[in-house]
Amino acid sequence: MRDLFSTLAALAAGAAAMYYLDPQMGRRRRAVARDRLVSVSHDAGDFAQAKGRRAGDRLKGAWAQIAGSSAPSSDAQLRERIRSRLGRTISHPRAVQVDVVGGQVCLRGDLLAQELDDLLTTVSGMRGVRGIDNQLSAHASAQGISQLQGSGRAPRGSSARGAALPLVALAAPVAAVALLAAARRPGRPYDLP
Repeated sequence: MRDLFSTLAALAAGAAAMYYLDPQMGRRRRAVARDRLVSVSHDAGDFAQAKGRRAGDRLKGAWAQIAGSSAPSSDAQLRERIRSRLGRTISHPRAVQVDVVGGQVCLRGDLLAQELDDLLTTVSGMRGVRGIDNQLSAHASAQGISQLQGSGRAPRGSSARGAALPLVALAAPVAAVALLAAARRPGRPYDLP
């Protein structure tokens, strides 16, 4: 089995050398391969930087939530906190108007009926809210309501499932290389699954 693997590796290395060292097209192929490698390294760097920035932002947010869990100092601050929560609670936050006077919250506008209870529970549980004046119009469907048209924002709990795809795309080649490296250790038989 070892001889077969070594023979296949030697054949692959020879084919790659012929492909990239070809006198007519080799220079172009090497340039394209180099450009692709540079592009992938830039993309990986950008991806890692974005993930690091996001993790830092989440830590700042968690700290702000812990440190700023006191009651808001003004009605305007409470209004902005409620507006912020709307974006995570309902699918069309722009369709809801929020007014705050002395801790009394007035909610006006349109929303889907299945989101009403969650919205009222969220707002009533916030610090600084003394009461809620519910003037919302709850609709069974968005059909015919201009403020509820379009995709809106996905409410909490319905996050996209494709967020892990970039991690899988990066992890698969690394796992394959690690598996091959582990199989090539001296004195160890090739026991690839």
